Amino acid sequence: MIQEVSGLLENIITSKDNPVIKLYQKLNSSKKDRFQYGLFVLEGLRIVQDALNESADITHLIITENSAGKYPELFQADLRDTKIIVISNELGNRISATTTTQGVFAICRIPQPIKPVFTDNGKYIVLYGLQDPGNVGMIIRTADALGIDGVIMSGTCDLYSPKVIRSTMGSVFRINIYVENDMESLFSMLTGNNVMTSAGVIDGETLLTDCTFTGKQAVFVGNEGNGLPAEVSRRCNRRITIPMNGNINSLNVAMASGILMWEMQRSKD
Repeated sequence: MIQEVSGLLENIITSKDNPVIKLYQKLNSSKKDRFQYGLFVLEGLRIVQDALNESADITHLIITENSAGKYPELFQADLRDTKIIVISNELGNRISATTTTQGVFAICRIPQPIKPVFTDNGKYIVLYGLQDPGNVGMIIRTADALGIDGVIMSGTCDLYSPKVIRSTMGSVFRINIYVENDMESLFSMLTGNNVMTSAGVIDGETLLTDCTFTGKQAVFVGNEGNGLPAEVSRRCNRRITIPMNGNINSLNVAMASGILMWEMQRSKD
């Protein structure tokens, strides 16, 4: 593989009109194109390494001239089904979405969705109507860190947008994430599997400190500005609130989700 990369250094791509570069830029900027092609993009050494370590289906590894020799660890993975191209440093700066690029990019296939397997003591977080990519990515990362069994997204921003992918810090490849945008199908899936549902709200009847999370559990969190729609919170088995000090009555949704997931996780021990 190192010999192959050395050969590629003799044919460095410099044109923004190269078909792979044009595809990368389309996928980087357009949700429509991501779903039309069934592909999404990665940028950065760590996220690309995580993808390789988790056997993600990477179709193209794109690396700048400077970075080709700087990160030899990238070429230790099985890249038989991956096309490697080397681009000029200038072109790397052009396609990068970051201020200072590491010069490591990839195009990856969107995996086929897998419905959650609701285990007897499974814990799940439902992201309903979230629109901030940073919040979504951070919640996914926290769910991975805490050992939550799955993340379900409904009416939420695009999982495969570059900002969400970056914010997950590789967790997108390690935790089961399922998208179900139809509310009826979502509740049918949960109730049909005997999952206890809780709505995380600011004015719930039950304080989090009084809750138990034994058995199958799913906690809903809602939009950054508006919270959960009333019709969603009413359909949950209970409405729970994080008790707070003083005049503060709400938290950032990513912070609140972390607290809720921590409490769910404690019930698994």
